[in-house]
Amino acid sequence: MLFSWLKNRRRRRILAEPFSSTWEEALQQNVGHLAFLSETERYKLRQATHIFLAEKRFEGCRGLEITDEVRVTIAASACILILGMNGFYFDNVQTVLVYPDEFLVPERRPITDELAVEGEAVHLGEAHWHGPVIVAWNEALKGAREPGYGQNLIFHEFAHQLDMLNGEPDGVPVIHEITLRHRWAEVMEREYDRLCEAADRRQKTLLDPYGANSPAEFFAVVTECFFDLPWDLERRHTELYGVLRDYFNQDPARWPRPQ
Repeated sequence: MLFSWLKNRRRRRILAEPFSSTWEEALQQNVGHLAFLSETERYKLRQATHIFLAEKRFEGCRGLEITDEVRVTIAASACILILGMNGFYFDNVQTVLVYPDEFLVPERRPITDELAVEGEAVHLGEAHWHGPVIVAWNEALKGAREPGYGQNLIFHEFAHQLDMLNGEPDGVPVIHEITLRHRWAEVMEREYDRLCEAADRRQKTLLDPYGANSPAEFFAVVTECFFDLPWDLERRHTELYGVLRDYFNQDPARWPRPQ
């Protein structure tokens, strides 16, 4: 109780400070979703971004300079996901590592039960349980500036962080309402199986086939689509859209569709 009171008092102090003109410029220039939001939602986004910037540490990797543009673009994009979650600002994330572009991570690829090949894999982003979010700046900027393609790196990685609020990523975030929890299990399992079957057959799908890798990746992929192509998701995957709408407490299919 005391910790919560202190946290809320600290956040009130943060919001008492002005949202700087430099931040506003980056928001207007780089965050395309801003044009979809109502005035109330834009106000909430600025507040959430302000708190996110105050509470998270950004670190540049491989020589990248962390500017206000980098920080605001990533923070505001992440906070779009939580506009319907009052009082939550990705409290489980402390650090965001930003590379200029794709980066290499160690990879161990099993060949048999006893043999594996050691190597490196190219990544654009990662989200770690009890650890940082890692993103490639060029890809984060592209997704933020050009909404409407169904893919957004920041949405993807921060969806993983929502998933990990209750432990290792498994595609099931914290859902308190029992009825929604049951609907979620039924609909997500069915839609995941549907995507896996389509991926096996190499069929074209609205959802990124990458989501067929695991239920955790499926949740991240459908989150991207929910916020970036909500109109198509509602039309083609109505029940899936419905459980996401009720979980995020947002209805982006009501946003004006870009021409």
